[in-house]
Amino acid sequence: MSLEVSIIVPDRVFWKDNAKEIILPTLTGQMGILSNHISALTGLDTGVMQIKAMNSEEWINVVIMGGFALVKNNQVTILVNEAELGSDIDSASAESVFLEAKSALEKAAEGRQKVEATLQFKKAKARFQVAQNK
Repeated sequence: MSLEVSIIVPDRVFWKDNAKEIILPTLTGQMGILSNHISALTGLDTGVMQIKAMNSEEWINVVIMGGFALVKNNQVTILVNEAELGSDIDSASAESVFLEAKSALEKAAEGRQKVEATLQFKKAKARFQVAQNK
């Protein structure tokens, strides 16, 4: 039996297919999901989601930017603000943006500036991580 996985961004269905297994970056750490998983609703953090497609032994990496995941009856619905396939990320660009975000975070003052810099750093870090593992 497989999981029916749908990744939905605000304006469209980003990705939809069957999978053997997925690993989600939740707010409390990584969460693995296999078929017949107990029903669950969880918040997602900015990070790398991994999908093992039914017809492949390769993992598909997707960078997601916060949201929610609903697991019920072998269907996984993932609602996120943004998503990007790892295969679409340029390594040099991802490294450059990561280094800029890291520098901006180190220089950020407290309050709103620090929060925004942290969010940009998490996104850049996830993209850079995926780009390195291509």
